[in-house]
Amino acid sequence: MPQIRRLPSTLVDRIAAGEVVERPAAALKELVENAIDGGARRIGVVLGEGGLARIEVMDDGCGMDPQSMALALERHATSKLPEALIGADGAIELVTTLGFRGEALPSISSVARLTIESREAGAAEGWRRVVDHGALIADEPAALPPGTRVRVEELFAKVPARRKFLRSARSEYAACLDVVRRLAMARPDIGFTLETLGEGAKRTVLSLQSGEELATRVARIIALDLKHNSVPIALERDTPHGTMRLTGVAGLPTWNRGVADHQYLFVNGRPVKDRLLVGAVRGAYADMLARDRHAVLALFLELPPQDVDVNVHPAKTEVRFRDSAGVRGFIVSGLRQALATGDRRSAQGPDRAAMARWVSEPVAPRGAPMAPLLESVFNGRDWSAPQPHVGEARPAWSAPLAQPQGRAEEAAPIPEQAHSFPLGIARGQVANTYIVAEAADGLVLVDQHAAHERLVLERLRAAGAEEGVRRSQALLVPDVVEMDEVECDRLEEAAEGLARYGLVIERFGPAALLVRAVPAAIAQADTGKLLRDLADDIAKHGKQEDSGALLLAERLELVLATMACHGSVRAGRTLSVAEMNALLREMEATPRSGQCNHGRPTWVKLSMEDVEKLFGRH
Repeated sequence: MPQIRRLPSTLVDRIAAGEVVERPAAALKELVENAIDGGARRIGVVLGEGGLARIEVMDDGCGMDPQSMALALERHATSKLPEALIGADGAIELVTTLGFRGEALPSISSVARLTIESREAGAAEGWRRVVDHGALIADEPAALPPGTRVRVEELFAKVPARRKFLRSARSEYAACLDVVRRLAMARPDIGFTLETLGEGAKRTVLSLQSGEELATRVARIIALDLKHNSVPIALERDTPHGTMRLTGVAGLPTWNRGVADHQYLFVNGRPVKDRLLVGAVRGAYADMLARDRHAVLALFLELPPQDVDVNVHPAKTEVRFRDSAGVRGFIVSGLRQALATGDRRSAQGPDRAAMARWVSEPVAPRGAPMAPLLESVFNGRDWSAPQPHVGEARPAWSAPLAQPQGRAEEAAPIPEQAHSFPLGIARGQVANTYIVAEAADGLVLVDQHAAHERLVLERLRAAGAEEGVRRSQALLVPDVVEMDEVECDRLEEAAEGLARYGLVIERFGPAALLVRAVPAAIAQADTGKLLRDLADDIAKHGKQEDSGALLLAERLELVLATMACHGSVRAGRTLSVAEMNALLREMEATPRSGQCNHGRPTWVKLSMEDVEKLFGRH
């Protein structure tokens, strides 16, 4: 048997560093979190070559004395856990700081050259400590203002196996920038500055002032337009251990992106990347976004420390919830409530390319035939023949050259109450698809099918259609669905919750389920596919019965959306002015009417200022 022996401490540190410091962005995250936990009000970050050559973090926090600085470089030494909790059962469950493991600084110092300079507020001088890949090379006084400055250089210089797997400087810089943005978003009360070194000069990339409002901080980091194309979120719910809160900013469904890189999720102030939270966001926007589009938002979930486990991974970017189904339902309901409460906006503006065509000269394509009237005048006209009088020629030039695709009634003055109509008064219909309306401050174009599709869906919900789709349709001959035994176990545990939504199942042997009834609205659905999808979703979000029921409820929401699509007015249908105005008035009173069930905008508005610009009047 090979002999078992203890590994050298330097090798142990490098092995442990592989979990904590996998790239420059991970080291930067640990250093900035230490600054936040140290009570900093201002944090400055300097990067060289995207963090590959240099990472420097400066703060004005509490600082450290020389003894504390030496202790901070020892593994599992931390000030984040109060002395009263050390040794107590469940101490990790009561963590309220970003860091608590005591691994970051020793891990970084074992794979890089680490310089720490710190000074307490009342101390006469500061202190410097330099550790080069695990070896102490300097321990001396230093001159600096109160606070702490940490510099990391030559990362993985003596660990070539790790160094060669790092990405380019541009990619590492992007990861570092994302870390700073997320931490700055979580703490709008702290000022952040990010600078990069290049060709001997510093360039300021990010400069955020302390004390900003959350919505302002989020908009400055994500996009300035988000502030005008979003809704605030504020929701609370009591739990056995305290209060669960959800705050933040959610972008309008029509203000979306093709990738999900602008979804910022936080749990108790900690940036996380959690599949449960991402799935909840996707479920909340299910009937408002196209499948290939993603919402833009920043969500801040606060809940008692006993209800969340942050000690899952050394990087602390993953969490586990005691009641995952409750958290998911809380987020879905909070987002839906925020998007539905009094908000009927559309973030969609006129397309720039389309606007450019409005102001371009209407030139016929080369080789195109001339208008019939011009052909009769200039091509082969016998000028010696008697010319018709003006009255006789009028039918030729007054007749329309093409059949118009729109129609309008005689314009009437806008009634006084129209000023309270955001979508204005209907003036006509174009191509039997788009409604043209005149508002007090501009021109409104409405896609009649997309708009009515949303109205029908919301009408079904308001009339209690959700209760209707939960009615069960008993099957004359129960369906037997063969599945993997583990999948059957998951669905069997969730059977009671699924029954409340009309899906009645029973275990039928070790690897099969018996479907006795399905929700009436999906009576023709493929029961095998339905059960397999539910089993996959329960595996992803937990086995609690409420989780399965919630996922089925979201699935039935999609059924409602399909019913609304088939029950709405189609493009190409002629509407009267009264019908068009009724549609506009209902849109103004309906939540989420700014987008259809598939995430497309239902209306766009061209302000009078834009109209005047088109004609050179502005």
